[in-house]
Amino acid sequence: MNTLFDKIWDKHVVQVIDDGPTQLYIDRLYCHEVTSPQAFDGLRARGLKCFRPGKIFCMPDHNTPTHDQDKPIEDPVSRKQVEALKRNAEDFGLTYYGMMDKNNGIIHVVGPEKGLSLPGMTIVCGDSHTSTHGAVGALAFGIGTSEVEMVMATQCILQQKPKSMRITINGKLGKCVTAKDVALFLMSKLTTSGATGYFVEYAGSVVENLSMEGRLTLCNLSIEMGARGGFVAPDEITFEYLKGKEFAPKGEDWDKAVSYWKTLRSGGDAVFDKEISFDASEIEPRITYGTNPGMGIGITENIPNIDDIDDAGKDSFVKALNYMGFKPGDNLIGHEVDYVFLGACTNGRIEDFRAFASVVKGRKKAENITAWLVPGSWAVERQIREEGLDKILRDAGFSIRQPGCSACLAMNDDKVPEGKYCVSTSNRNFEGRQGPGARTILASPIVAAAAAVTGVITDPRTLV
Repeated sequence: MNTLFDKIWDKHVVQVIDDGPTQLYIDRLYCHEVTSPQAFDGLRARGLKCFRPGKIFCMPDHNTPTHDQDKPIEDPVSRKQVEALKRNAEDFGLTYYGMMDKNNGIIHVVGPEKGLSLPGMTIVCGDSHTSTHGAVGALAFGIGTSEVEMVMATQCILQQKPKSMRITINGKLGKCVTAKDVALFLMSKLTTSGATGYFVEYAGSVVENLSMEGRLTLCNLSIEMGARGGFVAPDEITFEYLKGKEFAPKGEDWDKAVSYWKTLRSGGDAVFDKEISFDASEIEPRITYGTNPGMGIGITENIPNIDDIDDAGKDSFVKALNYMGFKPGDNLIGHEVDYVFLGACTNGRIEDFRAFASVVKGRKKAENITAWLVPGSWAVERQIREEGLDKILRDAGFSIRQPGCSACLAMNDDKVPEGKYCVSTSNRNFEGRQGPGARTILASPIVAAAAAVTGVITDPRTLV
């Protein structure tokens, strides 16, 4: 019996080149302003049009400011990139959701929430965190700019078929443990290269009980283990999430779609190239201490000692701690931080804002904290207000910014200053990722909220 990965992959094979890659049909291409300009220029140079423009959706997110979006972008580079995407979308007849458009947001948040990302699809974007869309039961993966051009021109891509891995997590998650903690736990166990060359299927009772937002977070971080992508088999939670979405099937088409989607499962005798299992009891709220997402610990644990690190990794371990200003063996609870960032394609959804608000409700933002709370889309921003979360956050001393990638990466105005510590719900803690010299501590929205009201790294279980 084939794995779910095999079922979707095989259905999209156009042809297999002898001793070469597979030509794979692509159902959906997403484009943002950073990785698409050269692709559009390539089409122009060859006198080509987009083969199936109705399959392509464009929106700016990386360079967009999270304030005053109704005004011209001040940074000339960011403004040029955003304007180029708009012009290219118009020239090639593509759907474009610009700044202040009610449909705009981070592309990996907007796709699922509008029902553009559906089970059984192949989905690509010139962005590594395209794996996010795998949460709906799709094969979604990031591609390079030359490949973006290839998909625009042919609606196909040449790919070597990855190997398959299943990660099973059973049991029940503990207090204040979220999908983000599960992902950070997996990265610490597998390392940032442990899934290289694989497409990961997430399974087990923990995954089955995750909300759609939780699954999106988990799949988002697949790339941080080196995986080509990650996905979850569609089920009733998937169908309930997608039902009624703008681009989801309607009426009889919906019934037919669900009937097909229910077949999208790995068989009981499916054989994976690699299988790994974990128990939920091993996972507590987590934080990172280093400069890659795999350098993480449970929030009550200590940073490893130098003797616990393999010889090959000692130099990079020491370098990372020097950058972060930490020492081997340190416990980070009580360590003062300066910034808190809630948002990104990892944790910028409504469930993440609900979780953050549940912790800060009735409390006040710590005076030493600068907080950036950034919805992943205008739809999320509207829901925050409809649910009254904005009032809870405002009463606690927080304000909500406009949608965008924001402080996930230093491509817009939201940069963490040199030497400052930021507890961040984003996906990467590389040197300079949030700004030159910035020190990033990855965490869940709940851990971020605990830091925001105490001013220090705090075990949220002591507050909730």
